[in-house]
Parts: sequence; structure tokens; C-alpha cells
Amino acid sequence: MRAIKHSKTAQEASRDSSLSIRLGYVFKQPQLLQRALTHRSYAPEHNERLEFLGDSILGCVIAKHLYSSYPLLSEGELSRLRSSLVKEETLAILALELDLGSYLRLGEGELKSGGFRRPSILADALEALFGAVFLDGGFADAEKTVLNLYLPYLERVDIQGQGKDAKTRLQEYLQARRIPLPSYSVVATQGEAHAQSFEVECAIPSLKVSARGSGASRRNAEQQAAHAAYQTILSGHDDN
Repeated sequence: MRAIKHSKTAQEASRDSSLSIRLGYVFKQPQLLQRALTHRSYAPEHNERLEFLGDSILGCVIAKHLYSSYPLLSEGELSRLRSSLVKEETLAILALELDLGSYLRLGEGELKSGGFRRPSILADALEALFGAVFLDGGFADAEKTVLNLYLPYLERVDIQGQGKDAKTRLQEYLQARRIPLPSYSVVATQGEAHAQSFEVECAIPSLKVSARGSGASRRNAEQQAAHAAYQTILSGHDDN
């Protein structure tokens, strides 16, 4: 019981403050933060229960965001997007961006084997942090913390991890709903023949959607236009 309940050193307090700044949340109950950072190899009072809670909080926050942001996506499409966002790989990347490994409390064996770099340990610790924020500040604070960290991924969620280019994804989306496919047309070119740039319009008249993209080739510009059109559709802004 003594492993976590002892008084913090000045160094530990400084480290906690540093992580709070990175996380964008200051704990009212610092012991929750310490518990979230404690691996089972370090002490009996470890972070696995917080990880269990944080996993549910994360799933709820991401599901809520996707549901609100993409009103035209089906349940299956929303589920696939959520899975790509909450998987271990994504969590581990976010944890690395936080430099979370340097704050973890690991047993000697885990330290020697590089546990502070292991994706599973990093992902679990980040979920534990989400659980700790929820217990400390409530759902609103946990939601804000999750969304702040996930912002770069949420901004490109429509293409992340799908393995398909924008034109293909747009075409499949329209075909699945029996909507006529888009037309692409070059609306402007600039530059000399050897260094031209193209501006292409992607038009979907049945949805009243028109979007433009530019690139160093017509193909690239079409991809950019398709991406812009797809974003417009997914966001439910189909009145332009």
C-alpha cells in the first residue's frame, strides 16, 4: 500500500506539472494521475482499472463526435472509423507525442526491456489517463481532454487508415446509395507547360455539391477536389 500513498518528491511534482501542461488538464486529485501512470510491474496499486474505465470513456467520446460530425454515415461506417481511432496503434502514437513513456512508473524489469516504448503499455497508460480525468473532473473534462489530443486525427478521419484514395472513396459512397457519380472538369490552368498547376471542379448535381481542388497534375487536382466534395457530403453541408 505504501507504493503510491507516500508523499511526492519535488521532482515527481514537477513531472506531474509538466505532463498536465502537455495533457491540457490539471488534476485536483494528483493521486489519480499517479495511479494512471503506474504499471502493474511497479506496485500493487496500478493503472489497469483506470485503463478499463478510460477505454469506455474514449469509445463514448469518439462515438459521440463521429455521430455529430458525420450525419450521413451509416452505423457500419461510423464503427469502422471509431475502430481506427481507438486502436492500440493510434493510442500509442498519441502517447509518444505526449512523451508519456518518460512519465510512467515501471518495474525494474520493464524498464530494462524498454517498456516505456512498448505500444501496448503506452496505449494502456493513455486510456488510464482518460479514466483518471473522468474520475477527477467528470465527463465534460474527459471529453475535452480526449478531443484536444485527437484533433489532428479527427480532422482527417474520413481518409485515415482506409487505404483508398479520395476518388475511390467518394465513388463507393455514392454507388452504395445509388447516387449518380460525380463529373470532373478542369476550370483553370496556370504556369508554363513544363510546370503547370491545375484547378479541377468535382460536381455532384443530384446532391447540389460542387468542390474544387488544385494540384501539379490533373489527376492530383481531381483527388483534391474529390476529397473536398466528400468532406462536404459527410459534414451534411450539401446545400452549396
